[in-house]
Amino acid sequence: MTRLGTSVFSCILLGLALSGCGGTPTDGPTAQGGPAQSTPSHDADDAHADNDNADRAHDPRADETHDDALSTRIEADIARESGIVAAPAGPGTIADAHEVQGLLTPIDGRRARIAARFAGPVRALHANLGDAVRAGQTIAVVDSNQSLSPYALTSPISGVVVARDAAVGDIADAGRVLMEVADLSQLWVDLHVYGSDARHLRPGSPVTVVRLDDGTRQQTEVDRVLPATATASQSTVVRARLDNSDGQWRPGTAITAEVVVDRIDVALAVPLAAVQRMAGADAVFVVEGDRYETRPVRLGRRDAVHVEVLEGLVAGEQVVVEQSYLVKADIGKADAGHAH
Repeated sequence: MTRLGTSVFSCILLGLALSGCGGTPTDGPTAQGGPAQSTPSHDADDAHADNDNADRAHDPRADETHDDALSTRIEADIARESGIVAAPAGPGTIADAHEVQGLLTPIDGRRARIAARFAGPVRALHANLGDAVRAGQTIAVVDSNQSLSPYALTSPISGVVVARDAAVGDIADAGRVLMEVADLSQLWVDLHVYGSDARHLRPGSPVTVVRLDDGTRQQTEVDRVLPATATASQSTVVRARLDNSDGQWRPGTAITAEVVVDRIDVALAVPLAAVQRMAGADAVFVVEGDRYETRPVRLGRRDAVHVEVLEGLVAGEQVVVEQSYLVKADIGKADAGHAH
């Protein structure tokens, strides 16, 4: 081989060696011995992901889904058939009512004692305890020792025989009470009120009487406040009239009653039946067309019928006041559907 050929061949071998040991400049140390440049990191990908999440967080469709979970749509015909009723929210009155104890008694002047006019044996008795009698009806016959002839005893009022203290063959002295008749179609409710509450009560004050055995309630009002204080209990006796036309309220029965001692006007109130618990908070359902929206509210004072609304509702808005639990159930079903 000539010297020129040898030189050329050596250059080729040197070039091949250099190419086999080489690499990109970023793979190895720099010419100055600095660290190698690393490959691109995942920071850019994370930034893109955060931006995507932020876009989804501000996506109006996400807000719409959240609103739908708190509302439902009920067609007017279905709402009417279900008994769902809405009414505008507005001012109201909250009653300050106190619970007191009481007793049922016959009304004075509606009770009659039938007594023998002349002494003599009792020939006949025509009424028993608990019988209903009418005014003028004969209830007993007595043989007079004076005239030696029988005479009749009649009831002066219509009512029920509440006492009988005679038997056929008894010798009745003149003036002896044989029977007692009472008109129980109305009764007194004698309520025992303590302390300053009595000063707030006057004729016409509302009273709700509650029967203890079955919880039956009847609305009435104070008829009078007795002038004397009950000595044993040191209470003021307040009387109210009770309708007993069905005969289910019995004299001598203990009852409880709610007496209204004051009334407070409030700017905004709704019926208690309008309020439901939603997600652990008090809420009402506001109606716009066929859409029923959950509206969280902050409540204030309340009585047995209404509750004051402090926040969350505006006067005039239509609120479900009857069968609100049906709307709650419908929203619950819709929320379960969104969850799946």
